[in-house]
Amino acid sequence: MAWQILTIALAVTVAGCGQGIVGKGLGGPTVTRVDLSELPGPGGELGADQIYVYRIGAFDKLVIDVMGFSELKDRRVTVDGSGNVTIPIAGVVHVAGLSIGQATNRITEQMRAGYVRNPQVAVNLEQSVSNFVTVDGEVQQPGNYPIIAGMTLMRAVAGARGATEFAQLREVVIHRKVDGRQMIALYDLAAIRRGAYADPILYPNDIVVVGNSPGRRLLQQIVSISPLFVSPLVAVLDNNN
Repeated sequence: MAWQILTIALAVTVAGCGQGIVGKGLGGPTVTRVDLSELPGPGGELGADQIYVYRIGAFDKLVIDVMGFSELKDRRVTVDGSGNVTIPIAGVVHVAGLSIGQATNRITEQMRAGYVRNPQVAVNLEQSVSNFVTVDGEVQQPGNYPIIAGMTLMRAVAGARGATEFAQLREVVIHRKVDGRQMIALYDLAAIRRGAYADPILYPNDIVVVGNSPGRRLLQQIVSISPLFVSPLVAVLDNNN
């Protein structure tokens, strides 16, 4: 059953969590088991609440199309450092932090304010610059990859042209900051491919490491004393002990 769920979430905390010491990692922190079955989202989201919606950021490239306006047909614009785009009739539109749908609505509203009756506006993301996930380790093309809604661990590894022949698919680590704490999670990519458990959603600024990594080695002792992942294993790292 060792191929079953290999989920470990770890948080680097500034204070002890007080839930019982399990063992010492190689880097010194105390590894403490906690009752979680998945790596939370950046705001602590769990389960069905883990839904990533793309938010436009500075220097993202958008394509604007307004029906009936030749100057606004497939018009390519770049969000400036202040989060604005400039569009004829609509003027300066602040889009940073908005979803694509919200940006469409805001541009539509400003065009109405410019006396355009019932404007038909379409906004599409051409290139994401502000939101990305880092894929490292034993993949064909390590690097930073744009992240959009629906990005998962398997898709991120596929985007890096897949794992190398030397990759340890049972040793895939996701690093994420959750509610101000640095957390990591260990997954078995081969088990995900077989459908043994869900392919986790990724968020901007996640770091994925495929194969042997310091994060995996840090977990060596807690992994060895656990029941080989017949169920998810969650733990916290306390560097103060």
